[in-house]
Amino acid sequence: MKNTFLARRARSHRVLAAATVFALGSWLVAVTAVQTTVSPVLAAATHVDNPYDGGQGYVNPEWKAKAESEPGGSQISDTPTGVWIDRIAAIEGTDDSSSNGSMGVRDHLDEALSQGAAYIQFVIYDLPGRDCAALASNGELGPEEIDRYRNEYIDPIAEIMADSAYEDLRIITIIEIDSLPNLITNTGDRETKTDECDVMLANGNYVTGVQYALDQLHAITNVYTYIDAAHHGWIGWSSNFDPAAELFASTAQGTTDGFDSVDGFITNTANYSALNEPYITVNAETKLSSWIDWNDYNDESTFATAFRSKLVSLGFNSDLGMLIDTSRNGWGGSDRPTGASSASDVDTMVDDSRIDRRIHKGNWCNQSGAGLGERPTVSPASGIDAYVWIKPPGESDGSSELIPNDEGKGFDEMCDPAYEGNPRNQNNLSGALPNAPISGAWFSAQFQELLANAYPAL
Repeated sequence: MKNTFLARRARSHRVLAAATVFALGSWLVAVTAVQTTVSPVLAAATHVDNPYDGGQGYVNPEWKAKAESEPGGSQISDTPTGVWIDRIAAIEGTDDSSSNGSMGVRDHLDEALSQGAAYIQFVIYDLPGRDCAALASNGELGPEEIDRYRNEYIDPIAEIMADSAYEDLRIITIIEIDSLPNLITNTGDRETKTDECDVMLANGNYVTGVQYALDQLHAITNVYTYIDAAHHGWIGWSSNFDPAAELFASTAQGTTDGFDSVDGFITNTANYSALNEPYITVNAETKLSSWIDWNDYNDESTFATAFRSKLVSLGFNSDLGMLIDTSRNGWGGSDRPTGASSASDVDTMVDDSRIDRRIHKGNWCNQSGAGLGERPTVSPASGIDAYVWIKPPGESDGSSELIPNDEGKGFDEMCDPAYEGNPRNQNNLSGALPNAPISGAWFSAQFQELLANAYPAL
């Protein structure tokens, strides 16, 4: 259980040899990681079951200033949001005000202390070959640069977080968005495969990197680890659901403390899937619709609850917590349905009844018509630690056209409003807003639309 932290002792040096073997369809992958760690001074604070319970979250002053520069932005500017550490330079801080600002990890931690915050949220996001299926969020490290990831990225972050000055602050880490799910859905002989994801499956560096991050961060008592688990529109199908859970289990088992190294999982990070679809029941009839398309789930609440049960059945702790990112899944405004459709045609009925107004569930970049979702909430349902705003509203998912930059972020056609799609969105239009900047940069037009379409309304 999570309380095994009481048995942990500071280690001046640790060498881990972990072998992880897992099967993905016809693929069998063996990953062996030999790891050495830094020597952090472990914080003395108590490791609680739910780090969101019992205090206010950290408000990023850089995001707050951007929000308050917008008409109506002060209505939400005191909301806790995630701080994305999306490149090595972001650890110490950068001068690039167009993207994630100039504050570094220690700056944010010090500011959290000044605010009297109970918790702060960081996104750990710089794996080798990052986001192998989405060019807009590619990273700075090449597929084989696992040593740089360990030594130049994870180790410095862990060293800062282990500073005893922060021992009373709950530091929540969201571990590597989109990485492990890509190994399930975008590799091998699937129509949605990419060569880049095949490379990451073969070299094992997604698994090795996540394991290393868990080992270093879990060793700090007041740090909490939540692994990204995609969303229902990605791994909700039975062909993806069980294999994804099994991959997460084998990855956790390859860490020093096994299942204990994981506090929970997060779904819908930086995505738009509706929290609830109250007017649609997933059954044999509605699964025939183009929108549901034989998926076993149609919203994040039912998916997160079911996925948590599956993970616990595979060995994860019974007090495993789930998070759902609700920063952009409200889908309010005049187009929001108010009841179930009575149409006899299943496609018409589902389309007229659904809260999520995207053209297709595979659309993920700067979606037109989206709105702010539920405000961050502690323990909103059984097994759910919190609704959170990990993706700061107003930060772009990717540029609408190629914009040269020094952050390693490419141009993904899914961010181009004119793009007519690929197998991952069944060759539909992208649904993206025009004139978007690179991922992480401030996107005023999107922010205004999120305010206007908020649900609950502001």
